[in-house]
Amino acid sequence: MAVSPEAFPPRKRRPAPESFVSPNLSDQKLLQSLTILSQEISSLQPLRFLLKRNTTSLIRKSRLLSVLFEELLRSPVTVFPPSALLCFEELYIVLQRIKTLLEDCINCSKMWLLIQNESISNSFHELTVELSTLLDIFPGRELNLNQDVLELLCLVRKQCLVEKKPYVDSNDKKLRSQVLEMLERIKREIVPDHSNLALIFDKLSLTNSTSCRDEIESLEDEIQNQTDEKFKSEIIALIGLVRYAKCVLYGASTPRPGPTNRRRKTAADLNIPADFRCPISLDLMRDPVVVSTGQTYDRTSIALWIESGHNTCPKTGQTLAHTELVTNRALKNLIAMWCREQRIPFESTEGNVKSSSVNINKTALTATKMTVSFLINKLTASQSVEIANRLVHELRVLAKTDSDSRTCMAEAGALPLLVKFLGSENPSLQVNAVTTILNLSILEANKTRIVETDGVLNGVIEVLRSGATWEAKGNAAATIFSLTGVHAYRKKLGRKTRVVKGLIDLAKEGPTNSKRDAMVAILNLAGDREAVGKLIEGGVVEMARDVMDGMPEEAVTILEVVVKKGGLMAAAAAYHVISKLAGVLREGTDRARESAAATLVNMCRKGGSEMVAALAAVPGVESVIWEIMGIGTGRGRRKAAALLRMLRRWAAGLEGDVSSETTSTTTTANMNMMSSTRIVLPG
Repeated sequence: MAVSPEAFPPRKRRPAPESFVSPNLSDQKLLQSLTILSQEISSLQPLRFLLKRNTTSLIRKSRLLSVLFEELLRSPVTVFPPSALLCFEELYIVLQRIKTLLEDCINCSKMWLLIQNESISNSFHELTVELSTLLDIFPGRELNLNQDVLELLCLVRKQCLVEKKPYVDSNDKKLRSQVLEMLERIKREIVPDHSNLALIFDKLSLTNSTSCRDEIESLEDEIQNQTDEKFKSEIIALIGLVRYAKCVLYGASTPRPGPTNRRRKTAADLNIPADFRCPISLDLMRDPVVVSTGQTYDRTSIALWIESGHNTCPKTGQTLAHTELVTNRALKNLIAMWCREQRIPFESTEGNVKSSSVNINKTALTATKMTVSFLINKLTASQSVEIANRLVHELRVLAKTDSDSRTCMAEAGALPLLVKFLGSENPSLQVNAVTTILNLSILEANKTRIVETDGVLNGVIEVLRSGATWEAKGNAAATIFSLTGVHAYRKKLGRKTRVVKGLIDLAKEGPTNSKRDAMVAILNLAGDREAVGKLIEGGVVEMARDVMDGMPEEAVTILEVVVKKGGLMAAAAAYHVISKLAGVLREGTDRARESAAATLVNMCRKGGSEMVAALAAVPGVESVIWEIMGIGTGRGRRKAAALLRMLRRWAAGLEGDVSSETTSTTTTANMNMMSSTRIVLPG
């Protein structure tokens, strides 16, 4: 069953009125719940701007009602008439809705609250009317309330009756009109007047970079909270306006110090459920699709498999009846829900064609162009390292947002400006510069610009080799990984000794995140036969051996591709790793054991009896192979069976036939498809 996006928004969607139900409680428990609920509403702070009167009014009424409920709790009456119980139940529902509406407004984006001002005012009025109706029929005298409480009840009734129609503050209406007019002028490519912009943002209490950044995050959450495409488009336009105002009014924000500036938590930092991994790339699926055999893969990986000339299912080996790919919406929604629960970004693989018409927004695009132009002009004129660092950090954040921002930045000439900061002695500036280039490289068109713009590629390679921090080196490696998604650039980069050595050194010596960045780039390079020779000369096998204890899946996957692509030379280089691979067979994860078995099969086929003899000499290896044949993955069982046949042939003296085993369908030649899956953009 599909899980709808409404099931897991980052911020709670406001429930429909019919979704609220009264609790099935005893009389006294119901009264206690009403008392607590009214007190919770009373403790909320009314908004200081926008809807101030509406929020203040309902909070005040709830405070008065809490006195009523407290008095009833102290009353000697323990059994209430049916009419009173019915009122209690209905009051509970209305108060729940009031609390939800107030909390929604308090947590909502200020800009969106302004645009939706009239609609939300109607909601406040509707709840007030419902509250008034219930108080009209409330049997106060039957409950033996004292005169003071009856007068209080009468006061609340009168307050409800005063509000005959929804109240919309005239200042709110005027401010809303000003914002809409400014958005329309931006759409017509008219730069907003600085003083008007400052006045609007001051009235909304968006008075510094931090509050604007928080507002942008609230608007981004609100997009997830909407199903109406028109509303989504309006919110995207508002994000463009706030982002522009943030830079123009308050300047580029100061980068947050420390490791929090590295990147948001990613799927790589967590244990991904096996069903959420693509069987080809082993990475978290972003766009799961089903092929004719019923197996699910990430769209980019399986599409590249098919385009490479394969007509079989990588997992089962069955011939595909057709190549139509059907989106697995249920699984995609479950993955998205898991990502949000883990607080990691969920972004679909970005192609050259936008996946949703909601992204095509003239106002937002123009606002982005204005923001980029402002930042580029400031950066060109900047003389201070501190100011340059703040501006480049702002570009880094902007380049992370969407393809429009990446396009605008590249077209505005950001790359030539960033080159000079790659060699900066300021570590933060260097990190921001290389990370901005990484974020720009996600767009396919920008890969060519990066490679062809003087100094950019060499600058990135130099950061990879001698960057000031591990973070800078790791993001340089991630940039190399991104560029190797283009076959021609993979060949070009694979022939560069500086690239190979830089990646291997980083994979051996860096912290976990940087190691992973380097290893995934190495894996991509290993997909090219010419590059494999360079990798072997550079010590890729020794590197894989050294990191195998800490990162077995990544290490054996690299070895598998290197041995498969590198022929006898690669098999010979990996000879001294046989015992380590056998150790992975014994203790590794299912994926690691599968890759280790596949690597050993290729080594034995290419290296002949000497390789088989070395494997046979490992104590207990045959029992481990038997175990994988029984409980391993489908591919793991096939590879284990092939290994066992080779060992038996060698033991029987049939040395000449160890390489005659039939090669089963394998995905290792396509492990470089990891370059086609999502790149997690640094924060």
